[in-house]
Amino acid sequence: MSALPSYSNKDLLAILQGTRTIAMVGASPKWNRPSFFAMKYLQEKGYRVIPVNPGAAGTEILGETVYASLAEIPGRFEMVDIFRNSAAAGPITEEAIAVAGEKGIKVIWMQLGVINVEAAAKAEAAGLTVVMDRCPKIEFGRLHSELSWGGFNSGIISAKRRRVRLS
Repeated sequence: MSALPSYSNKDLLAILQGTRTIAMVGASPKWNRPSFFAMKYLQEKGYRVIPVNPGAAGTEILGETVYASLAEIPGRFEMVDIFRNSAAAGPITEEAIAVAGEKGIKVIWMQLGVINVEAAAKAEAAGLTVVMDRCPKIEFGRLHSELSWGGFNSGIISAKRRRVRLS
């Protein structure tokens, strides 16, 4: 994997439809952080989002207990959403690979701006699907034709007028 791959709408939609539980590494208890917004949105769309944040372990974020690591989460989850920097994505991905069979992990999703080609290659070699530099919140809204107050261009609906020729 030498360059950032492109992801088809079909593939992203399949990932989002095949996922019910997400472990969000780097979830913040602060209401004004992007991870908090993403967690809340995904919960409202029917996902269970389990926060992972060593500094807040044992507390709750949006009604979910916070865990210090992926290994500490009881039960299974299909996706690991990495809300940390690109360097931190390496060790997080390695932990996800180590517990993937036990936890049912199928997808490593690195947030906007998070790109770790080496970690992605290791995850893919272990049989996991990888998405980098994307946000599941934004992709869900875009792929479900939601017009967001956030101003994201879905590419699905346009406000541009079509020119109509009158003969």
